[in-house]
Amino acid sequence: MRQVVLNIVIAFLWVLFQDEESFKISTFFAGYLIGLIVIYILHRFFGQQFYLRKVWVAIKFLAVYLYQLITSSMTTINYILFKTKEMNPGLVTYETKLASDWEVSFLTILIIITPGSTVIRISKKKQKFFIHAIDVSEKEKKKLLKSIQQYEGLILEVTE
Repeated sequence: MRQVVLNIVIAFLWVLFQDEESFKISTFFAGYLIGLIVIYILHRFFGQQFYLRKVWVAIKFLAVYLYQLITSSMTTINYILFKTKEMNPGLVTYETKLASDWEVSFLTILIIITPGSTVIRISKKKQKFFIHAIDVSEKEKKKLLKSIQQYEGLILEVTE
């Protein structure tokens, strides 16, 4: 948060030092870019990682989630319309590396929002998920576990 505030202050100072008669967004943007360069060079002294890295991870997270949402929705629609007799619903267990309540809750929400699967129970130690899936054949089970691992990896990347 300190890096963002400092970057905005640098941008405003840049606008003030340009001695223009009115505020111009292009001058502010140039100051913001200069601030990004300065903060990137000095970010090690803040004791934090560069703040745009988290923005990039958030964008990547959104892209992965939207991809998973679309593909799982299409799979679920396919099962409902064409493969109702071939469905093999059942339970899948997944052990997580996430530690905090926030991380576990977020992963739970992501699993629940994704069509075709829902979390039924979480163990008391918050390390094991019991997930009901629309199809637990080997192929579909691997796809589900892979998508959960992707979510988990992105959550770990965001929270580090």
